[in-house]
Amino acid sequence: MNRNLLIGGIAAAILVLVAFFALKPGAKVEGPAHIVFATDWKAQAEHGGFYQALAKGYYKDAGLDVVIQQGGPGVNVPQLLATDTVQFGIGSNSFIPLNVVAANAGSKAVAAIFQKDPQVLITHPRDDVKSVADMKGKPIMVADATISSFWPWLRAKFGFTDDQIRKYTFNLAPFLTDEKAIQEGYLSSEPYTVEKEGKFKPQVFLLSDYGYPGYAAFIMANDKLIAEHPEIVQKFVDASIKGWVDYLYGDPSPANALIKKDNAEMTDDLIAHAIATIKEHGIVDSGETAEKGIGAMSDARWSDFYSSMSAAGVFAKGLNVHNAYTLDFVNKGVGLDLKKELTGK
Repeated sequence: MNRNLLIGGIAAAILVLVAFFALKPGAKVEGPAHIVFATDWKAQAEHGGFYQALAKGYYKDAGLDVVIQQGGPGVNVPQLLATDTVQFGIGSNSFIPLNVVAANAGSKAVAAIFQKDPQVLITHPRDDVKSVADMKGKPIMVADATISSFWPWLRAKFGFTDDQIRKYTFNLAPFLTDEKAIQEGYLSSEPYTVEKEGKFKPQVFLLSDYGYPGYAAFIMANDKLIAEHPEIVQKFVDASIKGWVDYLYGDPSPANALIKKDNAEMTDDLIAHAIATIKEHGIVDSGETAEKGIGAMSDARWSDFYSSMSAAGVFAKGLNVHNAYTLDFVNKGVGLDLKKELTGK
């Protein structure tokens, strides 16, 4: 599953997804603040902490009346934020906030839930490929959106060339039937499906393990909301962080029930696999989060990502990377006490 959702058109039906009063920037807050939070894909374990915050009452305890609007193909979270259709949304990867800056679309990242971007390259078991560097010169199936996202980084770092590109249509059949195939994927999605359907364990190469510097699964907020209601932003970020701590280290079943209610395609085994994968690879909780808490971001990481991508020609030189995010709502150690309570560590 590819998460490189770019700013563009949006189906008219999505623009009317709010069927109740929602907080508008500048509105006087009286009683619980009504919030619509748009995800970037159909409900799944990768959204589990947000569903846990809803199910366990962390949002309610913070004085927020939150509705989670699940995404899907064609859903454009930056567009929803720009039109005030939603108050918060998931930015799939580090390209999204920078694209927003380039388009002057009026929102930014306020927390990075995924410390590692879960993008992977996968192969069949084979002796001639034991690292990403070994894939140089070999055909690789990637989605169209990838060509303008992490592919330029692969070109710059590993010497990949565009003549290696083959089209990935999100159909696994070509990969399963070709033992020499290489394709992109999402850590908690394609590898599991390949193993289940193909009856073999693929080789999985997590790009972040090879230096890919991007965050992923951002909480994005409208600039006006940040300026006029920073207390609402802080409450939503803090409650979401607590939800993620609870989901990873407590009993995830309350969130999982809501996930399966929203997305009938979700199964217990797929959810369990995704949770285990997220924990095993430190996707949410690793690095700086040990001291700063889940959602942590840093100027250095953002600058590294922008420098890498501008050098690769993805973004123009001179783009103000600091307009893509704010550190005002993270790095405060929120949730560390809850983690200690749940894990005893």
